[in-house]
Amino acid sequence: MFCVTQDLIETYLWYISEYIMAEKRPFRLSSLTIMFPFLNDWGTVGSLVAVAIKTAEKYTDGWEVVIVNDGSRRQDRQALEMVIDTANSKRIRIVDHEKNWGYGGALRDGFNHAKKDFIFYTDCDAQYDPREMSVLIENMKEGVGMVNGYKIKRNDPVYRIIMGRFYHYVVKFLFHLPIRDTDCDFRLIRRSVFEKVTLFENTGTICTELVKKIDYKGFAIVEAPVHHFWRTSGKSQFFNFRRLYRTAINLAKLWWKLIIMRNFDT
Repeated sequence: MFCVTQDLIETYLWYISEYIMAEKRPFRLSSLTIMFPFLNDWGTVGSLVAVAIKTAEKYTDGWEVVIVNDGSRRQDRQALEMVIDTANSKRIRIVDHEKNWGYGGALRDGFNHAKKDFIFYTDCDAQYDPREMSVLIENMKEGVGMVNGYKIKRNDPVYRIIMGRFYHYVVKFLFHLPIRDTDCDFRLIRRSVFEKVTLFENTGTICTELVKKIDYKGFAIVEAPVHHFWRTSGKSQFFNFRRLYRTAINLAKLWWKLIIMRNFDT
């Protein structure tokens, strides 16, 4: 006959209390690189860095900030120096590109300079709130390679919303992407992913390359909703006819390379 003893009850209550405390306990990361590609976003970079650090400190003691200055104007580079001086932290580093490498080039170099186990990145134009990094972190579980944000509602001029959705549906169809928002630059990536995934794109098509290669290499991708805000500083580097034409050409080359040639490593 089953006998309920005091020890069994106490053990049972202990497991319940541990479960409740685990639910209340904030999720922890071993370490985190916060990475910002920067191009003339002097008006927003300081506040974004400060908020990102404050958020990261809730989840890890081992954080660093890497800002990739992708050929910005001299006065904007000086603004970055002021950010570091104000923060007074040796854990904030600037990676300088004397000439512009392109958005993809800036991301690739930022990933290469990241030293921590996880990498969070977003743009410096303040269209995303770094405090919502917490949404990504809490969705990063064992076996997940990347947590990809998706915009709850896009706050942009109508033409950009239309063109953005068109672009997304085209690349989703052509590359068989497993996510709903390809151009949401608000991501948390496990750094070990880059032991198998090598990126080559220098333009905005790097987002398509990143998602496709992570999926192809067998890493799980989880999506999380984030808010999107009106641009307060700088201007889009994507929506002009010359750049759109070049993007179409780059996408065609990438499609041939990944989908037709099945070349995911060179």
